[in-house]
Amino acid sequence: MLRQVLHRGLRTCFSRLGHFIASHPVFFASAPVLISILLGASFSRYQVEESVEHLLAPQHSLAKIERNLVNSLFPVNRSKHRLYSDLQTPGRYGRVIVTSFQKANMLDQHHTDLILKLHTAVTKIQVPRPGFNYTFAHICVLNNDKTCIVDDIVHVLEELKNARATNRTNFAITYPITHLKDGRAVYNGHQLGGVTVHSKDRVKSAEAIQLTYYLQSINSLNDMVAERWESSFCDTVKLFQKSNSKVKIYPYTSTSLREDFQKTSRVSERYLVTSLILVVTMAILCCSMQDCVRSKPWLGLLGLVTISLATLTAAGIINLTGGKYNSTFLGVPFVMLGHGLYGTFEMLSSWRKTREDQHVKERTAEVYADSMLSFSLTTAMYLVTFGIGASPFTNIEAARIFCCNSCIAILFNYLYVLSFYGSSLVFTGYIENNYQHSIFCRKVPKPEVLQEKPAWYRFLLTARFSEDTAEGEEANTYESHLLVCFLKRYYCDWITNTYVKPFVVLFYLIYISFALMGYLQVSEGSDLSNIVATATQTIEYTTAQQKYFSNYSPVIGFYIYESIEYWNSSVQEDVLEYTKGFVRISWFESYLNYLRKLNVSTDLPKKNFTDMLRNSFLKAPQFSHFQEDIIFSKKYNDEVDVVASRMFLVAKTMETNREELYDLLETLRRLSVTSKVKFIVFNPSFVYMDRYASSLGAPLHNSCISALFLLFFSAFLVADSLINVWITLTVVSVEFGVIGFMTLWKVELDCISVLCLIYGINYTIDNCAPLLSTFVLGKDFTRTKWVKNALEVHGVAILQSYLCYIVGLFPLAAVPSNLTCTLFRCLFLIAFVTFFHCFAILPVILTFLPPSKKKRKEKKNPENREEIECVEMVDIDSTRVVDQITTV
Repeated sequence: MLRQVLHRGLRTCFSRLGHFIASHPVFFASAPVLISILLGASFSRYQVEESVEHLLAPQHSLAKIERNLVNSLFPVNRSKHRLYSDLQTPGRYGRVIVTSFQKANMLDQHHTDLILKLHTAVTKIQVPRPGFNYTFAHICVLNNDKTCIVDDIVHVLEELKNARATNRTNFAITYPITHLKDGRAVYNGHQLGGVTVHSKDRVKSAEAIQLTYYLQSINSLNDMVAERWESSFCDTVKLFQKSNSKVKIYPYTSTSLREDFQKTSRVSERYLVTSLILVVTMAILCCSMQDCVRSKPWLGLLGLVTISLATLTAAGIINLTGGKYNSTFLGVPFVMLGHGLYGTFEMLSSWRKTREDQHVKERTAEVYADSMLSFSLTTAMYLVTFGIGASPFTNIEAARIFCCNSCIAILFNYLYVLSFYGSSLVFTGYIENNYQHSIFCRKVPKPEVLQEKPAWYRFLLTARFSEDTAEGEEANTYESHLLVCFLKRYYCDWITNTYVKPFVVLFYLIYISFALMGYLQVSEGSDLSNIVATATQTIEYTTAQQKYFSNYSPVIGFYIYESIEYWNSSVQEDVLEYTKGFVRISWFESYLNYLRKLNVSTDLPKKNFTDMLRNSFLKAPQFSHFQEDIIFSKKYNDEVDVVASRMFLVAKTMETNREELYDLLETLRRLSVTSKVKFIVFNPSFVYMDRYASSLGAPLHNSCISALFLLFFSAFLVADSLINVWITLTVVSVEFGVIGFMTLWKVELDCISVLCLIYGINYTIDNCAPLLSTFVLGKDFTRTKWVKNALEVHGVAILQSYLCYIVGLFPLAAVPSNLTCTLFRCLFLIAFVTFFHCFAILPVILTFLPPSKKKRKEKKNPENREEIECVEMVDIDSTRVVDQITTV
């Protein structure tokens, strides 16, 4: 009883609101426009978020703490010979992969000379500044002897060239660790790709070679010069490619990922314009009908204007509060399109159900009472689900600011639908009541006048006048609308046909089967190439790197951050045991081997161990670079301790993928907690992967919980709690199917797809809730009758919004970007699966599942007879017509 009272109370409130807006249409039409102009004007000076890590890496992760510890112990300026390993983020750099179209050996004489020639061209790049030209030598990372540090593979190629020049045959390159002429052992697993080896790891051929050039960025001027050098580096490599067409060169710089991420916005512009044109066209067509008075093409256009004003207002607010634009915002207009269009079409559908002889204010009040309650509840659902996503509980910044922007846009869309679109409905209502043309706003002449006009004129001004329509036929004046006619006369009878139902149920079982098959194959994706434009440096470089350099995992830093008893044989065994199974680049293992070659026991007293380490081992030329990996500390008695050290680990892999690296990271993490030696492991890619799965699923998980909570809470507001049960089951079915088919369509569970799934919850409720509400609340007729009635009442609005939404999505599929490709596939599946449920699954299932619709047969009682009063009117031609029928 309480629910019914609340339901009626809310309907009354919205009815009064509609009457008030209809009384002041000019104010409510102009206020949203002025607010949008004032707030949206600030968006003309929007800022772009340049840090991809800030957007896509989990905000709170152990990897970031580990990175700070690593940088404090081993800063970049004391890791000059370790930059090749990418153990730390080196700042600015240029990187290039050189390979051949014909899988040639890049270590033969011709290609070796070609690569060294490219190296020379790169080092001669000049960046002009007022009064000085900067070259690589001025901005490179310097060695202790003030020379530029270059990749060790360059030294290997130079030695190979000299060996060929002097006809030396004893020079050999081993893989993945080789030795230079100064005796240093260097890792070349990420510099030689597509390697074929002889016995004893001797390299026979290599299909690709990677070179890296590291730059200093110690101040703003240096950083600006380095950024321009990176741009010149890409231009130089491209020119070199044109003059050497037999090789394929893939350049990459520290800014490539950021530029290619933001490139999606630029390449999407003309496709979004096409999408807008298609949506406008479809919206106008969906609101048009042959009757030129009752047709509402302007309302189709003004519905899109309402959505655009809300989006512009939200963008202005985000910009004024310090928010920055990024390419994920491309999804916000499509979130608005799905919700906003359905709300406007539902209001138009309610308008068609009102009586034409009523005043415009009364008709508007009925529209608000009929449609605004469900629209308010679905808007509240959007605000709660996206609001949870915008909260600090969301650990990925891109998802958080997307949800925040969507929340603001949805809120203003709701307010603008109430005000701007409602007042637009009032204006078109007056046009209709005055029998003016819906497009040209001129008075439509009477039929007898039209008979004297040409055929094309009669076609444009076709309208049905009230005096030509009997009272019983008034409700059918809108049946000339194509979609109304299609649903009422054909589709409703067909979908509820007894012979059609088994095929729909069978089709639903097939749907569940394929969805389950995909659901069991869901994988999380943290590959950054999934969010950039296609045919870019990032994609080409990443593809080449995966193809040629996937034999070994990224170099993982193994950092011991406490003073341990390195001289103790049991500690030595523990350290070697922890790193067992990896290719080790370690001062520790090299030192132990060094002692064994000298026939010295590795189990030395502490003083002897450290003295020999400092004064003998690290002074040898082939081991001097290990000084960067050890931190010594002197005590008050001049005793020296090794307070921290590091070694490099590389895992042999068949294919480098995120899941494998994540499992490796978690294994090492668990080991660091239980081991006797305190150590951490780190690689810059861990910042993106660390707790990525939990961080990624958190917004969806929290949104689902909040949606269920709101559905439970709203059970006290709706007239029947069974509505919420059906809505929950429908949402589960739709989301399950979308996730399954999304996986089968090769879409991973990443930031973009999770945001789409959050939207999918709300989109499903938007479209299915009115259908289910009408069906559940229906009394006195059969289930089939109420299914037909629900489709007739709400099906047109659902179909109109679906058609507009789909035609708006199609241009998105053609955008050359992985981000928009993911966006299109997810949104298309959400729209299609929801449409499938609204027009096939629910109409069939509801005909044989609760609630029951028993027809009440009231006993005929002579005392309850009905008296009919007929008031007869006589016109000029003495024709008797029944004008009014009143039941007493």
